[in-house]
Amino acid sequence: MMKISVILIAYNEEKYIKKAIKSVLNQTFNDFELIIVDDGSSDNTLNIIKEFDDPRIVLISHDNIGPGASRNKAINIAKGDYLMFIDGDDWYSQDALEIAYEQSSSKNTDITIFQAINYDDSTGFTNKNDWFNLSNFDESFEDRVFSPEDTHDFLFDLSVSPCQKIYNASFLKDSNVLFPEGIYFEDMPFFFELYLKASRISIIKKYLYFRRKHVGSITHAVDCKFLDTVPAGQELFRRFVKNDFYEDYKFDLIAFKINGPRIALNLIEDKCKSILFDLIRKDYLKIKDSPYYQDFLDNLGPVKKNFFLNVLKSKNYDDFLLK
Repeated sequence: MMKISVILIAYNEEKYIKKAIKSVLNQTFNDFELIIVDDGSSDNTLNIIKEFDDPRIVLISHDNIGPGASRNKAINIAKGDYLMFIDGDDWYSQDALEIAYEQSSSKNTDITIFQAINYDDSTGFTNKNDWFNLSNFDESFEDRVFSPEDTHDFLFDLSVSPCQKIYNASFLKDSNVLFPEGIYFEDMPFFFELYLKASRISIIKKYLYFRRKHVGSITHAVDCKFLDTVPAGQELFRRFVKNDFYEDYKFDLIAFKINGPRIALNLIEDKCKSILFDLIRKDYLKIKDSPYYQDFLDNLGPVKKNFFLNVLKSKNYDDFLLK
């Protein structure tokens, strides 16, 4: 049994995968396994991975099944006391595992969150933002253990990325929380359900993770991948209801559910707009026939409520634009 299992998911990352792997293998902390999942890459990613001859590496290679299913498969075989995630185009600071493990183990946390910083591949510059900077956590959260209830007022302003966290493996596996499979934005339902099931959480105000932003990044361009903001939001809502989180968080949950696809519809490339609108409308019609319809009417602010009702009143995207 080792102390940490690091899970690296890679799909067509031939330009970046070496740096990601080296950032793990060259850590100041040595008691880990690195589970690399090649998710059906069609470029040279798998061959590059195989160039590394290190007994700490566990390689899984399969047809493309998506990041959610790949992470679930890796979690199932992980042997570490703690779990961490890294994407194939990102990298850790050299002392990331040491710092994360020291705090999570000494404080016996279920989840410990650390800062991440964005790296712009086109300019070579790093930049911070509030989401990954943990800006919502004031000084009172530092160097202590807290519960989800302490972050009730800003829950939906937290970063959902699994890669800037270290998880107690027993807690994660016992929680029965898995990543949704077959969709993008799978990290969102996973994070919120797991976070609200935790009882011991801490933060580290240090930049331990570097997020590379490049043309191939999932969130770089608002393309048809953003159609999945609808099923991801549906899954998030389902998990809140299933776990009895809904009543405590419904005001912010409803706003969050409406806002993701609403913003995506505005920004998504033109060829995807009608498709996304149809998905949103189908979702809203289900809400209208559900026990939660009145909650949406009562809790949405004017902008989101207007969007919600106009979608319901429109037959298609062109009709919606007229409204």
